[in-house]
Order: sequence, then structure tokens, then C-alpha cells
Amino acid sequence: MFNMKILAGLVAVAALGACVEEDEFASSTPAVGSSADLSSFEGAKAGQAEMGIQNLGYEAVRSQGLTTWWFNRSTGACARIVTSNGRYSEVDMLPAGDC
Repeated sequence: MFNMKILAGLVAVAALGACVEEDEFASSTPAVGSSADLSSFEGAKAGQAEMGIQNLGYEAVRSQGLTTWWFNRSTGACARIVTSNGRYSEVDMLPAGDC
């Protein structure tokens, strides 16, 4: 089960991430579970994790079957998330152009 404390921590990390200058996102590796990297959501229950992803500034930009592409306009981050058996079975961070 996706732990709500983890979700609260991810939201807090995202809020702190907003304090980082934008140039730092371009030159450093994104923190996992931040507004630039959703890989920590892999294995989470899709229905519960979707709000957490939206709270990090992502919006679903397209879907194909059980695959959804999420884009964060403020960071330029793009993620492809595959849902299987009600959970996020694959979370891949992609170049912004793929969204």
C-alpha cells in the first residue's frame, strides 16, 4: 500500500524544490520523487498516487491504453507511466519533447 507519509514527504520535497534556481535543474541530476523525477512512484497504487503526481505540478498530456504521459511545465520534466493491475508498474523519465 502506498504510504501517505511518503506522499506528504514528496509534496514537501517538491515545495523545497521550488526554492532551487531553475538553472540548477538543468545542470544536476533530479532528485527521485521530486517535481523533476517520478521514479519513486513505481509500484504505487495508481488511484492514490495520481494526486501526488498532480501536486508535484504534473498534468496528464496523453494516454494510450494503460500508458499515460505526464508533463511538468515548470520543470520541463516528462514521465511515461504504465499501469498494470491498478499499480504503476513502469515509471520512465523521458526528454520533454516526448510529452
